[in-house]
Amino acid sequence: MRSVVFWIVVFCLVAAESACSQQTNVGQPVKPGLVGAWFGEPDLTNCQDAVVLKTLEKSWSEADDYGRAWSARWQGFVVAPASGEVAFHPETDVGRDSFLTAPAKNVFVFQEAGRFGGWPANNGIWSWDNEILVGFHLNYYKASENRHSIDRDKPRQRLLARSLDGGWSWTIERPEVFQGYARGVTKLLPLSGSIDFKHADFAMTCRGSRFYISYDRGRNWQGPYKLPDFGQQNIMGRTDYIVNGKDNCLIFLTSTKTNGKEGRPFCARTRNGGGTIEFVSWIAPEPTGYSIMPSTVRVSPQGLVSAIRRYERGDINRGWIEIYGSDDNGQNWQFLGKAADTGGKGGNPPSMVRLRDGRLCVTYGYRSKPQGIRAKISRDNGKTWGNEITLRDDGRTWDIGYCQTVKRPDGKLVTIYYYTTEENREQHIAATIWDSDKVK
Repeated sequence: MRSVVFWIVVFCLVAAESACSQQTNVGQPVKPGLVGAWFGEPDLTNCQDAVVLKTLEKSWSEADDYGRAWSARWQGFVVAPASGEVAFHPETDVGRDSFLTAPAKNVFVFQEAGRFGGWPANNGIWSWDNEILVGFHLNYYKASENRHSIDRDKPRQRLLARSLDGGWSWTIERPEVFQGYARGVTKLLPLSGSIDFKHADFAMTCRGSRFYISYDRGRNWQGPYKLPDFGQQNIMGRTDYIVNGKDNCLIFLTSTKTNGKEGRPFCARTRNGGGTIEFVSWIAPEPTGYSIMPSTVRVSPQGLVSAIRRYERGDINRGWIEIYGSDDNGQNWQFLGKAADTGGKGGNPPSMVRLRDGRLCVTYGYRSKPQGIRAKISRDNGKTWGNEITLRDDGRTWDIGYCQTVKRPDGKLVTIYYYTTEENREQHIAATIWDSDKVK
């Protein structure tokens, strides 16, 4: 028999954490058992009490004054029943815990000293077999704990990164047409002719109340063109669209709420190549906080599923991903459920793709500890979601995420996001190449 030294983190009904910068001051245990701290918040803060465990056969409930949102961490020794490797499998009353991983390789997309690369989800991603194009913003780096670590007194740029080998290597492009937006230039062009959405090398990007189009895989862009206001105070678009035909395209956008604040997602459509773009439907009801940044896939000739970024402030600020479905091509939407938590600090937007076997995969940044990049998979078109998959959990701060994910011809996924680690402290753009079929 041997003693096993380990950390154990218990997950509660609505939140979970598995790392903490605060160590429990217990010294070296001399007997089997675990000693640690119970925290009154789900992010390992607001320490309430010391907790001693002498057995792993322990349950926690609201009746024991733990409530529904808490976290805990223990350190100590447990005597294993046999020699060799020992696996621990904590469970909660919402299902088996989610210590899942997938074979993955992380690569740099963009990294430059003194610069902050960020927010791929704000810009768009496109792919043509193993050619991948993703947009991101480039700022100057200025360290901050509570705000984005950018220097707001210096200019920003909107850049593109291109890979020709399925995400392994990248080159950076700086389209001049995007830089006017970054500088606040508002000159818009009239749309001449109709858009050919079915062109083999077509790409479209939406940002704010404008959009651009390309017919050569994003090497040259036309625009900016103005989106309609759809009778709303402000349009806060990001890139999310589904091509139905040469002249027919669904566009998923966000508007301000009735009080002028961010935001509520909706579906729009053009049937005449962009000549007119009409409001179709609200995807989700107006929230107290915000409901923004849809990521939508088609699951059948009339079926759509959209993942929405949600955030609410309260005693505990919460971010999560909600799922909505439509069985009439976007005319009406039904709430399907919650896919995942995304932590505090405003939460994080989802990126959703449909896998080769029909499963749906959503990727997202997690902004509470341990900060990192995660994923979940649904086998029933978004009604239920499996265990959480950790792609990486080495984020240095909350200032990470905004994933964009594409599927390669070989079925592997390329998930792109902005990130910071202890080794690479300035925010950079990274990609995780991983196999959803080998999750374990």
